Amino acid sequence: MNRVVVITGASGGIGLAACNAFLADGDRVYGLCRKPFDAKNITFVPCDVTSRDSVKAAVAAVLEKEGRIDVLVSNAGYGISGSVEFTADADMKSQFDVNVFGTVRIISEVLPTMRAQKSGCILITGSLAAVLPIPFQAFYSMSKSSLNALAMALINEVRPYSIRVSALMPGDIKTGFTAARAKSAEGSAAYPKMESAIAVMEHDEQNGMSPDIIGKKLLKMSKKKHPRPLYTSGAKYHVFAFLCRILPNGLVCRIIGMLYS
Repeated sequence: MNRVVVITGASGGIGLAACNAFLADGDRVYGLCRKPFDAKNITFVPCDVTSRDSVKAAVAAVLEKEGRIDVLVSNAGYGISGSVEFTADADMKSQFDVNVFGTVRIISEVLPTMRAQKSGCILITGSLAAVLPIPFQAFYSMSKSSLNALAMALINEVRPYSIRVSALMPGDIKTGFTAARAKSAEGSAAYPKMESAIAVMEHDEQNGMSPDIIGKKLLKMSKKKHPRPLYTSGAKYHVFAFLCRILPNGLVCRIIGMLYS
């Protein structure tokens, strides 16, 4: 049976790549995002993950047509950059509202159906920044760290319903995410390294992996009967994640500081 797959943040980057990967595998794919996008054979459903009513309506529209949801890829997100000291309250709250609470909203609306089915797969697009926090991108890193915690907590909550949960922590990906980042230069006089650190980060992103690699990785994860809680993608990023686990935290911070100084 072809699976019913719901993917948020589907209009570009990792979301669109995931839509295409699942579609090529024969699944019926519903792409959720705020504005219509041109993608053949992917059913667009309007959805703003910062609105509970919008999320409810989007999930209801899929269920009305299909009656089930087999895979959820919670991918909607964006990034902000700037110093911790000078980041405005509204910006830090917006970062968490989209990346973290938006993920919680879509998961919460899909779970009743998956529980009734006693099956399902929930995949969360995180970031390697969750375990290797990036200077001047603290709130983005914090939001992605929260998604790791969410995935690991949720695994044990939904285990009795045979629902599988995993988070994928990609490294640098070449997408429109870089251009869409909300950057604040406030406090640059106090933090003269901020501009160069952000430039290094954006250079790495634009020379990173294709989002198609991540789309295919998410498809592969969705088929695992006993998935791990956390995954990375790309050989060098596996090495980074491994070193993060075995090296002292102080040394990891020093290395990150050197990379972005």
